[in-house]
Amino acid sequence: MSTTTREFDVIIWGASGFTGRLVAEYIFQTYGAQGAVKWAMAGRNQAKLEEVRAQVANEQVPLLLADSHDEASLNTLAQKTKVICTTVGPYGQYGSKLVKACVENQTHYCDLSGEVPFMRQTIDLHHQAAQAKGVKIVHSCGFDSIPSDMGVYFIQETIKAQTGHYAPEIKMRVKTMAGGLSGGTYASLNDTMEKAQKDKSLFAVLLNPYGLNPEGEQEGPDTRDLNTIAYDEKAQSWLYPFIMASINTRIVRRSHALRQYPYGKEFRYEEAMMAGDGEEGKAKATKEAMMVGAIMSQPGSPEKEAMNKHMPKPGEGPNQEERENGHYELWFYTTLKDGSLGFGKVTGDRDPGYGSTSKMLAESAICLAQDETPPSTGVITPSIAMGEPLLKRLQENAGLTFEYIRPDA
Repeated sequence: MSTTTREFDVIIWGASGFTGRLVAEYIFQTYGAQGAVKWAMAGRNQAKLEEVRAQVANEQVPLLLADSHDEASLNTLAQKTKVICTTVGPYGQYGSKLVKACVENQTHYCDLSGEVPFMRQTIDLHHQAAQAKGVKIVHSCGFDSIPSDMGVYFIQETIKAQTGHYAPEIKMRVKTMAGGLSGGTYASLNDTMEKAQKDKSLFAVLLNPYGLNPEGEQEGPDTRDLNTIAYDEKAQSWLYPFIMASINTRIVRRSHALRQYPYGKEFRYEEAMMAGDGEEGKAKATKEAMMVGAIMSQPGSPEKEAMNKHMPKPGEGPNQEERENGHYELWFYTTLKDGSLGFGKVTGDRDPGYGSTSKMLAESAICLAQDETPPSTGVITPSIAMGEPLLKRLQENAGLTFEYIRPDA
Protein backbone atom coordinates (compact mmCIF):
# COMPACT_ATOMS: atom_id res chain seq x y z
CA MET A 1 0.00 0.00 0.00
CA SER A 2 1.46 3.34 -1.04
CA THR A 3 1.53 6.07 1.58
CA THR A 4 1.76 8.79 -1.08
CA THR A 5 -2.01 8.60 -1.73
CA ARG A 6 -3.10 8.75 1.88
CA GLU A 7 -5.50 11.35 3.18
CA PHE A 8 -3.28 12.58 6.01
CA ASP A 9 0.39 13.06 6.75
CA VAL A 10 -0.14 12.64 10.50
CA ILE A 11 -2.90 11.47 12.78
CA ILE A 12 -2.52 12.37 16.47
CA TRP A 13 -3.89 9.41 18.41
CA GLY A 14 -4.99 10.43 21.90
CA ALA A 15 -5.52 14.05 20.91
CA SER A 16 -8.06 14.63 23.69
CA GLY A 17 -5.54 13.68 26.37
CA PHE A 18 -3.24 16.18 28.02
CA THR A 19 -0.10 15.57 25.96
CA GLY A 20 -2.02 14.86 22.76
CA ARG A 21 -3.73 18.21 23.14
CA LEU A 22 -0.35 19.96 23.42
CA VAL A 23 0.87 18.18 20.27
CA ALA A 24 -2.26 19.27 18.39
CA GLU A 25 -1.91 22.83 19.65
CA TYR A 26 1.73 22.95 18.54
CA ILE A 27 1.00 21.62 15.05
CA PHE A 28 -1.91 24.01 14.57
CA GLN A 29 0.09 27.04 15.75
CA THR A 30 3.16 26.07 13.69
CA TYR A 31 1.67 24.57 10.52
CA GLY A 32 -1.99 25.61 10.44
CA ALA A 33 -5.04 23.42 9.92
CA GLN A 34 -4.56 21.89 6.46
CA GLY A 35 -1.57 23.73 5.01
CA ALA A 36 1.86 22.19 4.53
CA VAL A 37 0.89 19.39 6.92
CA LYS A 38 -2.33 17.42 6.44
CA TRP A 39 -3.32 16.17 9.86
CA ALA A 40 -6.20 14.97 11.99
CA MET A 41 -7.03 14.46 15.66
CA ALA A 42 -8.17 11.02 16.78
CA GLY A 43 -9.50 9.43 19.96
CA ARG A 44 -12.34 7.32 21.24
CA ASN A 45 -14.70 10.08 22.42
CA GLN A 46 -16.22 12.49 19.88
CA ALA A 47 -17.38 15.02 22.45
CA LYS A 48 -13.96 15.27 24.10
CA LEU A 49 -12.26 15.63 20.72
CA GLU A 50 -14.64 18.43 19.74
CA GLU A 51 -14.02 20.19 23.05
CA VAL A 52 -10.24 20.03 22.69
CA ARG A 53 -10.34 21.03 19.01
CA ALA A 54 -12.36 24.12 19.91
CA GLN A 55 -9.69 25.10 22.42
CA VAL A 56 -6.50 24.47 20.42
CA ALA A 57 -7.41 24.47 16.69
CA ASN A 58 -10.44 25.01 14.46
CA GLU A 59 -13.07 23.00 12.58
CA GLN A 60 -10.79 22.53 9.57
CA VAL A 61 -8.96 19.86 11.56
CA PRO A 62 -10.78 16.52 11.01
CA LEU A 63 -11.75 14.31 13.94
CA LEU A 64 -11.52 10.51 13.77
CA LEU A 65 -12.73 7.82 16.16
CA ALA A 66 -11.13 4.50 17.09
CA ASP A 67 -10.50 2.29 20.12
CA SER A 68 -7.15 0.99 21.41
CA HIS A 69 -8.64 -2.49 21.89
CA ASP A 70 -10.53 -2.66 18.55
CA GLU A 71 -8.17 -3.87 15.84
CA ALA A 72 -10.58 -3.10 12.99
CA SER A 73 -10.87 0.55 14.00
CA LEU A 74 -7.09 0.82 14.38
CA ASN A 75 -6.55 -0.69 10.92
CA THR A 76 -8.97 1.84 9.45
CA LEU A 77 -7.09 4.64 11.20
CA ALA A 78 -3.69 3.42 10.00
CA GLN A 79 -4.88 3.16 6.40
CA LYS A 80 -5.74 6.86 6.32
CA THR A 81 -2.32 8.30 7.15
CA LYS A 82 1.42 8.16 6.55
CA VAL A 83 2.20 8.41 10.28
CA ILE A 84 0.36 7.73 13.51
CA CYS A 85 1.67 9.82 16.38
CA THR A 86 0.40 8.37 19.65
CA THR A 87 0.32 9.78 23.16
CA VAL A 88 -1.94 7.03 24.56
CA GLY A 89 -0.14 5.33 27.43
CA PRO A 90 0.80 3.37 29.38
CA TYR A 91 1.85 1.83 26.09
CA GLY A 92 2.11 -1.63 27.63
CA GLN A 93 -1.66 -1.44 28.13
CA TYR A 94 -2.77 0.49 25.05
CA GLY A 95 -0.02 0.31 22.42
CA SER A 96 0.40 -3.24 21.15
CA LYS A 97 -2.56 -3.46 18.79
CA LEU A 98 -1.75 -0.04 17.32
CA VAL A 99 1.85 -1.01 16.53
CA LYS A 100 0.56 -4.18 14.85
CA ALA A 101 -1.94 -2.17 12.77
CA CYS A 102 0.77 0.25 11.66
CA VAL A 103 3.10 -2.55 10.58
CA GLU A 104 0.37 -4.41 8.71
CA ASN A 105 -0.82 -1.26 6.92
CA GLN A 106 2.67 0.10 6.18
CA THR A 107 2.14 3.17 8.33
CA HIS A 108 5.01 4.80 10.21
CA TYR A 109 4.57 5.15 13.97
CA CYS A 110 6.04 7.32 16.74
CA ASP A 111 5.29 7.52 20.45
CA LEU A 112 6.53 8.74 23.84
CA SER A 113 7.15 5.32 25.34
CA GLY A 114 9.69 5.06 28.10
CA GLU A 115 8.56 1.51 28.88
CA VAL A 116 11.53 -0.76 28.24
CA PRO A 117 9.59 -4.07 28.45
CA PHE A 118 6.99 -2.78 25.95
CA MET A 119 9.74 -1.71 23.57
CA ARG A 120 11.47 -5.09 23.95
CA GLN A 121 8.17 -6.81 23.14
CA THR A 122 7.67 -4.60 20.09
CA ILE A 123 11.17 -5.40 18.84
CA ASP A 124 10.64 -9.14 19.29
CA LEU A 125 7.21 -9.20 17.68
CA HIS A 126 7.46 -6.63 14.90
CA HIS A 127 11.03 -5.62 13.98
CA GLN A 128 11.47 -8.11 11.15
CA ALA A 129 7.99 -7.57 9.73
CA ALA A 130 8.39 -3.79 9.87
CA GLN A 131 11.73 -4.07 8.05
CA ALA A 132 10.16 -6.23 5.36
CA LYS A 133 7.30 -3.77 4.86
CA GLY A 134 9.48 -0.64 4.93
CA VAL A 135 7.88 0.70 8.11
CA LYS A 136 9.55 2.81 10.80
CA ILE A 137 8.30 2.09 14.34
CA VAL A 138 9.95 4.72 16.54
CA HIS A 139 9.60 4.74 20.32
CA SER A 140 10.81 7.38 22.78
CA CYS A 141 10.32 10.54 20.73
CA GLY A 142 10.07 12.90 23.70
CA PHE A 143 12.39 13.98 26.50
CA ASP A 144 13.06 10.31 26.80
CA SER A 145 15.00 9.81 24.66
CA ILE A 146 15.53 12.39 21.89
CA PRO A 147 17.96 14.74 23.72
CA SER A 148 20.13 11.76 24.69
CA ASP A 149 19.89 9.79 21.45
CA MET A 150 20.17 12.77 19.11
CA GLY A 151 22.73 14.40 21.40
CA VAL A 152 25.08 11.41 21.18
CA TYR A 153 24.46 11.19 17.43
CA PHE A 154 25.28 14.87 16.92
CA ILE A 155 28.34 14.81 19.18
CA GLN A 156 29.78 11.66 17.67
CA GLU A 157 29.33 12.90 14.09
CA THR A 158 30.94 16.23 15.04
CA ILE A 159 33.89 14.48 16.68
CA LYS A 160 34.31 12.19 13.65
CA ALA A 161 34.33 15.19 11.31
CA GLN A 162 36.94 16.98 13.47
CA THR A 163 39.25 14.09 14.32
CA GLY A 164 38.49 11.20 11.97
CA HIS A 165 37.48 9.03 14.95
CA TYR A 166 34.48 8.54 17.21
CA ALA A 167 34.62 8.97 21.00
CA PRO A 168 34.89 5.68 22.92
CA GLU A 169 33.20 7.17 26.01
CA ILE A 170 30.45 9.70 26.70
CA LYS A 171 28.99 10.60 30.10
CA MET A 172 25.79 12.64 30.09
CA ARG A 173 25.06 14.78 33.13
CA VAL A 174 21.78 16.64 33.69
CA LYS A 175 22.98 20.12 34.67
CA THR A 176 19.57 21.76 35.09
CA MET A 177 15.99 20.64 34.62
CA ALA A 178 12.96 22.74 35.51
CA GLY A 179 9.34 21.81 34.97
CA GLY A 180 8.50 18.73 37.02
CA LEU A 181 7.63 15.11 36.33
CA SER A 182 4.58 14.44 34.19
CA GLY A 183 1.76 12.27 35.47
CA GLY A 184 1.84 10.19 32.30
CA THR A 185 5.52 9.41 32.75
CA TYR A 186 4.93 8.36 36.35
CA ALA A 187 1.97 6.16 35.35
CA SER A 188 4.08 4.44 32.68
CA LEU A 189 6.87 3.90 35.21
CA ASN A 190 4.44 2.31 37.67
CA ASP A 191 2.91 0.11 34.98
CA THR A 192 6.36 -1.10 33.93
CA MET A 193 7.40 -1.89 37.51
CA GLU A 194 4.16 -3.72 38.29
CA LYS A 195 4.51 -5.89 35.18
CA ALA A 196 8.16 -6.60 35.94
CA GLN A 197 7.27 -7.64 39.49
CA LYS A 198 4.92 -10.29 38.09
CA ASP A 199 7.10 -11.41 35.17
CA LYS A 200 10.76 -12.11 35.99
CA SER A 201 11.70 -12.12 32.30
CA LEU A 202 10.64 -8.47 32.09
CA PHE A 203 12.64 -7.73 35.22
CA ALA A 204 15.70 -9.22 33.51
CA VAL A 205 15.16 -6.88 30.55
CA LEU A 206 15.01 -3.89 32.89
CA LEU A 207 18.22 -4.90 34.66
CA ASN A 208 20.21 -5.52 31.48
CA PRO A 209 21.99 -2.32 30.31
CA TYR A 210 21.78 -3.74 26.77
CA GLY A 211 18.20 -4.97 27.10
CA LEU A 212 17.01 -3.27 23.89
CA ASN A 213 19.90 -4.47 21.73
CA PRO A 214 19.33 -7.11 19.04
CA GLU A 215 19.23 -10.73 20.17
CA GLY A 216 22.72 -12.11 20.70
CA GLU A 217 24.16 -8.60 21.11
CA GLN A 218 23.08 -7.84 24.67
CA GLU A 219 26.46 -7.65 26.34
CA GLY A 220 29.04 -4.88 26.69
CA PRO A 221 31.20 -2.89 29.10
CA ASP A 222 28.43 -0.77 30.62
CA THR A 223 27.02 -1.77 33.99
CA ARG A 224 23.77 -0.90 35.78
CA ASP A 225 22.71 2.73 35.96
CA LEU A 226 23.82 4.77 38.97
CA ASN A 227 21.59 3.98 41.97
CA THR A 228 23.39 5.91 44.71
CA ILE A 229 25.43 9.11 45.00
CA ALA A 230 28.93 9.46 43.55
CA TYR A 231 31.46 12.18 42.86
CA ASP A 232 32.45 12.98 39.26
CA GLU A 233 35.92 14.50 38.91
CA LYS A 234 35.35 15.64 35.32
CA ALA A 235 32.12 17.44 36.14
CA GLN A 236 33.39 18.46 39.59
CA SER A 237 29.98 17.64 40.96
CA TRP A 238 28.20 15.15 43.16
CA LEU A 239 25.89 12.91 41.17
CA TYR A 240 22.62 11.15 41.95
CA PRO A 241 20.41 8.79 39.90
CA PHE A 242 18.59 10.15 36.84
CA ILE A 243 15.19 8.50 36.63
CA MET A 244 15.24 8.50 32.81
CA ALA A 245 18.69 6.90 32.53
CA SER A 246 17.27 3.38 32.43
CA ILE A 247 15.45 4.32 29.22
CA ASN A 248 17.84 6.75 27.54
CA THR A 249 20.98 4.65 27.93
CA ARG A 250 19.30 1.63 26.35
CA ILE A 251 18.04 3.69 23.41
CA VAL A 252 21.55 5.07 22.83
CA ARG A 253 23.00 1.55 22.98
CA ARG A 254 20.37 0.21 20.58
CA SER A 255 21.20 3.02 18.15
CA HIS A 256 24.87 2.06 18.35
CA ALA A 257 24.10 -1.62 17.75
CA LEU A 258 21.82 -0.86 14.80
CA ARG A 259 24.66 1.19 13.29
CA GLN A 260 26.94 -1.86 13.58
CA TYR A 261 29.07 -0.39 16.40
CA PRO A 262 30.96 2.44 14.69
CA TYR A 263 32.12 3.78 18.09
CA GLY A 264 33.66 0.38 18.91
CA LYS A 265 32.32 -2.59 20.89
CA GLU A 266 33.91 -1.10 24.02
CA PHE A 267 31.96 2.19 23.77
CA ARG A 268 30.68 3.30 27.16
CA TYR A 269 27.72 5.56 27.89
CA GLU A 270 26.08 6.60 31.15
CA GLU A 271 23.74 9.25 32.58
CA ALA A 272 23.27 10.92 35.98
CA MET A 273 22.02 14.12 37.62
CA MET A 274 24.40 16.83 38.86
CA ALA A 275 23.95 18.25 42.36
CA GLY A 276 26.94 20.56 42.64
CA ASP A 277 30.27 20.50 44.45
CA GLY A 278 31.26 20.44 48.10
CA GLU A 279 29.22 19.52 51.15
CA GLU A 280 26.19 21.39 49.83
CA GLY A 281 26.27 19.37 46.62
CA LYS A 282 26.69 16.13 48.55
CA ALA A 283 23.72 16.97 50.79
CA LYS A 284 21.54 17.77 47.78
CA ALA A 285 22.60 14.57 45.99
CA THR A 286 21.77 12.51 49.10
CA LYS A 287 18.33 14.08 49.45
CA GLU A 288 17.48 13.70 45.75
CA ALA A 289 18.75 10.11 45.66
CA MET A 290 16.35 9.26 48.48
CA MET A 291 13.50 10.78 46.49
CA VAL A 292 14.41 8.77 43.38
CA GLY A 293 14.66 5.66 45.55
CA ALA A 294 11.12 6.22 46.81
CA ILE A 295 9.81 6.74 43.27
CA MET A 296 11.51 3.51 42.15
CA SER A 297 10.51 1.51 45.25
CA GLN A 298 8.67 -1.79 45.01
CA PRO A 299 4.98 -1.58 43.98
CA GLY A 300 2.74 -2.03 47.00
CA SER A 301 5.42 -1.06 49.51
CA PRO A 302 4.66 1.63 52.11
CA GLU A 303 7.25 3.90 50.44
CA LYS A 304 5.58 3.50 47.07
CA GLU A 305 2.08 4.02 48.39
CA ALA A 306 3.18 7.21 50.14
CA MET A 307 4.88 8.46 46.96
CA ASN A 308 1.81 7.71 44.83
CA LYS A 309 -0.26 10.11 46.94
CA HIS A 310 2.07 13.00 46.16
CA MET A 311 2.86 12.37 42.49
CA PRO A 312 0.88 13.82 39.56
CA LYS A 313 -1.80 11.67 37.91
CA PRO A 314 -1.95 11.09 34.12
CA GLY A 315 -2.86 14.38 32.50
CA GLU A 316 -1.45 16.34 35.42
CA GLY A 317 1.82 18.17 35.55
CA PRO A 318 3.23 21.67 35.07
CA ASN A 319 0.70 24.38 34.17
CA GLN A 320 1.13 26.58 31.09
CA GLU A 321 3.33 29.13 32.86
CA GLU A 322 5.53 26.38 34.30
CA ARG A 323 5.77 24.67 30.91
CA GLU A 324 6.79 27.86 29.15
CA ASN A 325 9.28 28.87 31.86
CA GLY A 326 10.70 25.36 32.14
CA HIS A 327 13.96 24.34 30.53
CA TYR A 328 16.75 21.78 30.66
CA GLU A 329 20.46 21.63 29.99
CA LEU A 330 22.31 18.36 29.45
CA TRP A 331 26.11 18.23 29.53
CA PHE A 332 28.00 15.50 27.68
CA TYR A 333 31.58 14.83 28.79
CA THR A 334 33.47 12.99 26.04
CA THR A 335 36.75 11.11 26.13
CA LEU A 336 38.32 10.96 22.68
CA LYS A 337 40.37 8.17 21.19
CA ASP A 338 43.66 9.94 21.98
CA GLY A 339 42.61 10.51 25.60
CA SER A 340 41.78 14.20 25.16
CA LEU A 341 38.49 15.58 26.47
CA GLY A 342 35.53 17.27 24.85
CA PHE A 343 32.26 18.79 25.97
CA GLY A 344 28.81 18.73 24.38
CA LYS A 345 25.58 20.39 25.42
CA VAL A 346 21.90 19.92 24.56
CA THR A 347 19.33 22.43 25.79
CA GLY A 348 15.56 22.71 25.57
CA ASP A 349 13.45 25.84 25.93
CA ARG A 350 10.39 24.37 27.70
CA ASP A 351 9.75 21.99 30.57
CA PRO A 352 10.95 18.52 29.57
CA GLY A 353 7.88 16.43 30.38
CA TYR A 354 5.25 18.33 28.41
CA GLY A 355 6.30 21.58 26.71
CA SER A 356 9.45 20.32 25.02
CA THR A 357 8.22 16.74 24.65
CA SER A 358 5.12 17.76 22.70
CA LYS A 359 7.24 19.73 20.21
CA MET A 360 9.75 16.91 19.78
CA LEU A 361 7.02 14.34 19.18
CA ALA A 362 5.19 16.55 16.68
CA GLU A 363 8.36 17.27 14.70
CA SER A 364 9.26 13.57 14.73
CA ALA A 365 5.89 12.69 13.22
CA ILE A 366 6.14 15.36 10.52
CA CYS A 367 9.73 14.33 9.79
CA LEU A 368 8.62 10.71 9.25
CA ALA A 369 5.78 11.87 7.00
CA GLN A 370 7.51 14.45 4.84
CA ASP A 371 11.31 14.32 5.00
CA GLU A 372 13.82 12.23 3.12
CA THR A 373 14.91 10.14 6.08
CA PRO A 374 17.59 7.41 6.27
CA PRO A 375 16.60 4.08 4.69
CA SER A 376 16.57 2.16 7.99
CA THR A 377 13.26 0.49 8.87
CA GLY A 378 11.95 -1.74 11.63
CA VAL A 379 11.57 -0.99 15.34
CA ILE A 380 14.28 1.65 15.48
CA THR A 381 15.40 4.68 17.46
CA PRO A 382 14.95 8.40 16.64
CA SER A 383 18.54 8.88 15.41
CA ILE A 384 18.42 5.73 13.28
CA ALA A 385 14.98 6.50 11.86
CA MET A 386 15.42 10.21 11.15
CA GLY A 387 19.03 11.33 11.65
CA GLU A 388 19.96 14.68 10.13
CA PRO A 389 16.43 15.71 9.03
CA LEU A 390 15.20 15.42 12.62
CA LEU A 391 18.26 17.22 13.97
CA LYS A 392 17.47 20.12 11.64
CA ARG A 393 13.80 20.24 12.68
CA LEU A 394 14.59 20.12 16.39
CA GLN A 395 16.90 23.12 16.11
CA GLU A 396 14.76 25.16 13.72
CA ASN A 397 11.32 24.47 15.21
CA ALA A 398 11.35 22.64 18.53
CA GLY A 399 13.55 24.91 20.66
CA LEU A 400 16.51 22.54 21.07
CA THR A 401 20.17 23.46 20.68
CA PHE A 402 23.10 21.09 20.10
CA GLU A 403 26.69 22.18 20.72
CA TYR A 404 30.12 20.56 20.90
CA ILE A 405 33.51 22.05 21.84
CA ARG A 406 36.97 20.66 22.62
CA PRO A 407 38.34 22.61 25.60
CA ASP A 408 41.87 21.28 25.08
CA ALA A 409 41.94 21.65 21.27
